[in-house]
Amino acid sequence: MPEHAGPLLRPPRHRVDPRARSWWRVQALLTLSGPMLLTALVMAVLSLLFFPSALSWLGPLLLVVLVLPAVGYLVVMPRWRYAVHAWELGDRAVYAAGGWLWQKRRIAPLSRVQTVDTVRGPIQRRYGLATVTVTTASTAGDIKIAGLSCADAEKLSRRIGEVAQDVPGDAA
Repeated sequence: MPEHAGPLLRPPRHRVDPRARSWWRVQALLTLSGPMLLTALVMAVLSLLFFPSALSWLGPLLLVVLVLPAVGYLVVMPRWRYAVHAWELGDRAVYAAGGWLWQKRRIAPLSRVQTVDTVRGPIQRRYGLATVTVTTASTAGDIKIAGLSCADAEKLSRRIGEVAQDVPGDAA
């Protein structure tokens, strides 16, 4: 073990709602996988109608370049994100982990909390989910905890507000 190694940061305790995987899957269909699959389908149909001989080389190309990556993203991304996304509210700080390729962990002292917002987009509402955004007096940006059940999001928002009021501010 290296001589100057510090303690490892443990993952936050609470997982997001399991329905978040479905929400992320629908997002993927609308933003990346769906358009890729639609493009592959249109190109295959146009090739079949106007250039049938090209399908022998275009079919495998579409499969490798569009179809497999789109399906892979659709299957892997929600599972991976669910394994990473977690949150925790302590006595003095809020801690969140998120991302999938670029994973990020953020800890913000409750004494620096400025606002707490709860957002429910149309797809999130369909799955009974919400995102809690904690804005702090930091240039690092907000802490977003996505994929919470609506009930958990409301409890967390309320609790952060209560705890942040009880935590003394930093002395300037």
